Amino acid sequence: MKLLRLVPDKTNLRFMSWRRVSYPFTAFVAIASIALFLTVGLNYGIDFKGGSLIEIKTTDGPANIGEIRGKLGDLNLGDIQVQEFGSPEEVLIRIEHQGDADADQQEVLTNVRQALGENVEFRRTEIVGPRVSGELAQAGIMAVGGALVLILFYIWIRFEWHFAVGAILTTLNDIIVTIGLFSLLQLDFTLSSIAAVLTILGYSLNDTVVVYDRVRENLRRYKKLPLDELLDRSINETLARTVNTSLTTLLALFALYIFGGEVIQSFVLAMIFGVVIGTYSSVFLACPFLIMLKLRPSAFRKEEDDNKAIQA
Repeated sequence: MKLLRLVPDKTNLRFMSWRRVSYPFTAFVAIASIALFLTVGLNYGIDFKGGSLIEIKTTDGPANIGEIRGKLGDLNLGDIQVQEFGSPEEVLIRIEHQGDADADQQEVLTNVRQALGENVEFRRTEIVGPRVSGELAQAGIMAVGGALVLILFYIWIRFEWHFAVGAILTTLNDIIVTIGLFSLLQLDFTLSSIAAVLTILGYSLNDTVVVYDRVRENLRRYKKLPLDELLDRSINETLARTVNTSLTTLLALFALYIFGGEVIQSFVLAMIFGVVIGTYSSVFLACPFLIMLKLRPSAFRKEEDDNKAIQA
């Protein structure tokens, strides 16, 4: 039985010739993402803003969002967001932080219960204070920044500095564009979103390192091959692995998005987008950056000659 091959065995696509399109396209998307972040901003969740999150389910039929919003508006609690959450009977309520004491937050929950009446089942309540939310935000920023520093250190040791800079630029692009997606769609940005960004970072880096490893091998193998042709060869040789890994990952993520429920949908949507943009960047950005950084194949040839001289 012949196995299904998504990518032919010997592809010869000229990826480096497309860098004249990929560079301006990537720059445009990255600048647009930064502009969205600075103008629209992120839709920070309770984890970062502080406040109360309440998930309810009406027991007497589909929820009337307008009526619920009106009842809560009479409580004068400031910014209140009410939205359908999953089925027509399920509703998610977000209330801004009230006062500095836990007692104030508990009083808010009591007032909400009284306002909504008995035909409502309270399924989940979360309370986060401003001090905790600030610490969570700081920890999230440190996690992403620390990961980038460790990536730079790892790639710098394993490869030449050209590869390290190329990997960092590629990874930064993936993070910026993912943040742009959160700003554009106003997805809830919570601690799980930080986890999604870190996962995307790792996935993109893994793809990039696989391609870079083949580039390094080919730099020693094909000593007279022009750099752009060598990079094309390296990408084509790893293309089947890249496509198969991305598609199998996307199949699992789509299943999670469809059947996983509303709670994890923003996380999974970010992961789906991250896998797509990570695959794109490992093919159309990581290697073209080596040309822009003027990678010198002569350095690898000299290293090989030195090793042979030592062995002799």
